[in-house]
Amino acid sequence: MSLVNIIILVTTGIVAGFTGGLIGLGGAFLMTPVQFFVYKRMGLPEDLAIMTAFGTSLLVVLTTALSGAWRHHRQQAVNWQVAVIMGTTGLVFSYIGSTIAAQISGGILKIIFGSIAILACIRMIIATRERKESEPVDNPWLWAAWAVPIGLLSGLLGVGGGVVMIPILVLALRFKMHNAVANSLAVMVFSSLGGIVGYIVNGSGVAGRLDYSLGYINLPSWLLLAVPSAVMAQVGAVIAHRIPRKPLMYIFIVIMLYMGLRMIGVFEWLGWPI
Repeated sequence: MSLVNIIILVTTGIVAGFTGGLIGLGGAFLMTPVQFFVYKRMGLPEDLAIMTAFGTSLLVVLTTALSGAWRHHRQQAVNWQVAVIMGTTGLVFSYIGSTIAAQISGGILKIIFGSIAILACIRMIIATRERKESEPVDNPWLWAAWAVPIGLLSGLLGVGGGVVMIPILVLALRFKMHNAVANSLAVMVFSSLGGIVGYIVNGSGVAGRLDYSLGYINLPSWLLLAVPSAVMAQVGAVIAHRIPRKPLMYIFIVIMLYMGLRMIGVFEWLGWPI
């Protein structure tokens, strides 16, 4: 791996970790497109590049989620009953999602990834105008039910699931934004494990993978992303509790919109290098 690619991945880990701790995402929203670009530069075909990006991102998500969730736990913002129920349900369906992903072309996965992000973004914009404060839903069966699509998407797209988990926690389960951020990271600690196993199993023996890969997970890339990401997740989590709810929600919306447009290929079509 070239020095330029190493610098790109480390920088991405720093930014992804900070924003992950700040707004409750695992960071894959940023790491996946950047890795895809790096792996394509290294000569991987599109399908293998996107699967390697998904698998590696998911292992970084676990690292970032552990770091961020621990910090939010110290702020007493995590409901561990919610996290365990949603997380273990998501774990099972995350494995199923990763198995499905292995059968789908990389181009289609990119479009699905971006489309879901944009739809969730639009729903959150509407929510900033219509939502009224109310008590969170206290129903374990509903927690488990909502964890099913979260787990499937986590495994399918190699993300922690925060891109759909935050809207679900805020809109459907009526958590306050700060608590949604904290619980999103805690749920990822469990749910990401299923997808990680799936990407290892389904990627084993695939020809053309990068050196030092475990299934679709590239370990050198994981290390370059995970170490700075875990450190900066601590910083983001601390700052998250010092920002009012609405600005935090707007930050989430802007980043999610960029992510969706980037993965669909809008900026590439317009010729914008962003």
